[in-house]
Amino acid sequence: MEIIKRPHYLNKLIEFKDTEFIKVLTGVRRSGKSFILKMYQNYLLEEGITKDQIIYLSFEDFNNIDLYEPKKLYSYLKEKIIPNQRMYILLDEIQFVQDWQKVINSLRLNALLELVITGSNSNLLSGELATLLSGRYVEIPVYPLSFKEMVSFRSSDPSEAEIDRLYDEYIKYGGFPAVVLAKEELKQTILSGIYNTVILNDIGYRNGLRDPGLLMLVAKYLADTVGQLINPNKIVNTLKSAQFSISYNAVQNYLSSFEQAYLFYKANRYDIAGRKILSSQGKYYIVDTGLRTQALGDKINDRGSILENIVYLELLRRGYQVQIGKLDDKEIDFIATKVNERQYIQVTYQLPENSTRETDNLLEIPNNYQKIVITGHYEEQTMISGIPIINIRDWLLADRNH
Repeated sequence: MEIIKRPHYLNKLIEFKDTEFIKVLTGVRRSGKSFILKMYQNYLLEEGITKDQIIYLSFEDFNNIDLYEPKKLYSYLKEKIIPNQRMYILLDEIQFVQDWQKVINSLRLNALLELVITGSNSNLLSGELATLLSGRYVEIPVYPLSFKEMVSFRSSDPSEAEIDRLYDEYIKYGGFPAVVLAKEELKQTILSGIYNTVILNDIGYRNGLRDPGLLMLVAKYLADTVGQLINPNKIVNTLKSAQFSISYNAVQNYLSSFEQAYLFYKANRYDIAGRKILSSQGKYYIVDTGLRTQALGDKINDRGSILENIVYLELLRRGYQVQIGKLDDKEIDFIATKVNERQYIQVTYQLPENSTRETDNLLEIPNNYQKIVITGHYEEQTMISGIPIINIRDWLLADRNH
């Protein structure tokens, strides 16, 4: 069986091994969290930890359905824990367990227990857990494969033509591990299964949303407007003009549910001159371009917005906080911030002829942080007014964490 190794995530877990922190792997369904948990289990065994010291449970396994009840789960784990022994408890898709936070909070009182959990809903880290475990957990966001991960898996020394071919495949089918591993004729079927399960099960059923048709329509609208400023009123009016009745509050709930399931990410606008977040509108980006293909079918023709989506997700993978920049009446596509580092990024499929608009906007920003333009087209110019012009493939394959 072919496997895609993901050392970046394994190393994150190893970095926090045998510390007091609960490790929490979060991300959209099928992004690879379960496999990373298994990788960590294998690492522990290779390090000399015995099988008896590791308790692994997947709550997507029907055999464990009785353990959805917190008292039963707690009793089961207590029986398995060896007294006065270092133990590693790995719990996959913990959100299926009722009041699981209380189980975890009770277990963490035992200093000899290491806890690693995964979940496919951002509510995992809100509300009661945040209160009970404040400062005692470390979140490790997991995303579908980066382009660099995909290329590394496919070829140790790819030619430029092969990189271009793989990039076209990445745009169409995205980076879900199961999709990347599948034969061409199966990729669309697997994507369809992931997309429908996330929307109908992880979002619709779990949130008690009664109209899956409307949910699908709003998801399709967001996928079609990637990179555009969105607010709920705009969606309400668009659907009403198409004879669909939906309220402002319902749209807000849908948008929140999409974010909670990691299907879409919202980037807020930031006023660079005023140094403040603008709460009125934001942009939504889908977690994987393959799911955008699934939502829109053959309609995909805006390579500029796809490019913007890929850059946004890659910045998240690299650990940046990402916002949309506003500078007077101009827009900066992304402000990427990490600790003391900041980048201003413009994204364009192709530099406009006889215009320096993309670099001019960046040059007006009154500071000395790094500024770059990322293009989808190979450009003859690699520098304009001191600002690097970088092709998307080169940028994605740069020697970063992935």
